[in-house]
Formats: sequence, structure tokens, C-alpha cells
Amino acid sequence: MDPVLTRVMPLLFRLGLLPKPPIASTVAKLDDRSSTVIRPVLEPQISPDVANLKRFVDVEFASPSSQGGKTTKLKMDLLAPTGRPKAPAVVYVGGGGFIMAPKEAAQPLRAYVAEAGFVVASIQYRTIRNGATFRDGVADVKSAVRFLRANAATYGLDSQRMGIWGESAGGYLAAMAALTAGDLDFDVGDNLDQSSSVQAVVDKFGASDVSRIGDDFDASTRALLLSGDNLRRYIGAVDGSLDLSVASGVANPLTHVTPSAPPFMIMHGSQDRLISPSQTLLLHECLRAAGVPSTRFVLEGANHGDLSFLGDRTSGLAWSSKETMDLIVDFFSTTIGGEHPEDS
Repeated sequence: MDPVLTRVMPLLFRLGLLPKPPIASTVAKLDDRSSTVIRPVLEPQISPDVANLKRFVDVEFASPSSQGGKTTKLKMDLLAPTGRPKAPAVVYVGGGGFIMAPKEAAQPLRAYVAEAGFVVASIQYRTIRNGATFRDGVADVKSAVRFLRANAATYGLDSQRMGIWGESAGGYLAAMAALTAGDLDFDVGDNLDQSSSVQAVVDKFGASDVSRIGDDFDASTRALLLSGDNLRRYIGAVDGSLDLSVASGVANPLTHVTPSAPPFMIMHGSQDRLISPSQTLLLHECLRAAGVPSTRFVLEGANHGDLSFLGDRTSGLAWSSKETMDLIVDFFSTTIGGEHPEDS
């Protein structure tokens, strides 16, 4: 269970400060022949020991201005392995429906990856509560990557080996940030002498073409998703509706795919009732068509990550099992891990 979301989001629901997301009653079965379908084994669960990791808390990495000129101080928390002076780094981008982005989320998952020899930086990014749009969120993720490169010696990381890992809204932003490498429209802020490119991407149940975000769901849920205030405000609105030209255009990761994109590992639950499983299938097949290495895992029967904040106390087990988390660790170990000559 994620204690941050479990504690904060139900309170926001009760106060009327946060609308409950539409939950689909049905999910269409997809043609997943290009993906690897697994039935998750729930035990054993991961049990990382945070006490054995170095911690850096509330590190400010950017202070961008949003609408109205208000400055937002963005911070990150880092978990780093001991005894490895130049470890590969992973930027973790959490979910929150484009409404909230707590850097404290998913600590057990992050700690498990850090124990495997990676510096894991969990970041804040601007949401609709800051008056932000997707452009701001992508810019914030890129700012975090550049900050880490500029301060690699301080945090004991290898600036040449950096990955990104996002969940839900964070999966969307992670994909966008990775696929817009070199696009100066999104690279704004500090440390512009540093690259915001990454060498590996893990996208867990993130959106892609949000104009089709409810394609796999019943008609009423599909309509609610496309009229949802968070999507309209974050991706773009015209006359009170989602701007489909933006959603399927510049805000769509698929439109930024090139053969030079980094390798992806994509994960989705077959019974995800918040973001259509076909969202990651669209991205996966687009990457493969461009010759980009992409592996997509479908967790049979799994929902949208840890939904304890919606009262579902078991949905997170499929995602925090050792089997599932080892897929992530193995991917990062293969793409950006291993011993660097200067590590020894």
C-alpha cells in the first residue's frame, strides 16, 4: 500500500477538493500478441531495507513559474546504494491524475530498485493545481534529469547512465520526456548546458493518445474520461471540451517517436479500469514499428497499480511482488546497469 496516497487522497475526496476518477465497469480484451502476458505471482512481496540506503530529502531542483507568474519550488527525494560511488541513476515520476505529484509515493518500490545498485530520484512536477499543462510537466521532468547530471558528483551517480520510470500520469510524462530529447520547446529552465536525454524508459500503465484514453471501456466511462476536468485542463481545452487536435498531436508521445528513441519496457494490467490498456499497446507498437526496442508486459487480471486510496487493499500486490519488480530491475540492469570502468 502507498501510505501517502492512501492518507491524502481520500481526505481530498471527502472535502470535495478532488473528484473521484471514473472507474470503468468493463474492459475490452485486446490482441496482445506483440506483448508478453503473465499471470502475476503475488508472493513473495518485496521487503527493501531503506535504512541501508543513503537518503537525500527535499532537494530543490527547479523553481519554474506557472500561470500568473507564481513560482513553484520543485523538490526530489533520492535513495542511493552504499559502496558504489558512481551508480546509474533512475528518475521516478509518480502518478496522481495530473492533480497531485507527491515525491514521497512508492517508497518501497523505489527502495527495491535502489538496493539493486541505482540512485533513484523521486520528483515533484507541476499539475493542474499549479495551473500547469502537459508542457510544464514534461519540462519539469527534463529539469530533474538535467539537475542530476549537473550534480552527479554530489549524489554519486553516473551522468552517462540515466533511466526514467513513470507510473500512470507519470508514465505519460516519462514517455514524453524521453521521446522529446533535443526538442527545445520542452527543454526550458536551469542547467541547459546539460542533456535531458535518458537511456532507458519504464512506463507503467501510462496514457499515450489521451483522445482515446477510454477506448477499452464502456461508453459512459469513456464519455466521462473525455470530459474530465483534469484532462481538459492539463492537455488543453476548447469550448470546455478536450482539444482532440492537441491530445492526438503534440501532446501524444507517439508523434515524437523516432528510431533514435531509447529502449522501453512497458507494463499494464489487463483489468486496468482507469486508463485503457490499449494506451500502452499503441505506444509499444509504434516504437517497434520505428525499430525501437520495446517490451510490453501485460499482468493478467491486474488493475491500475495500487488503488488503496480508492479502498482497494489488494490491487497493489501484483505490482509490488518480487516477480514484477525484478522485471524492472532486470531491465535497468541490462540497459544502464552493470559495472562502469570508473566504478572500480
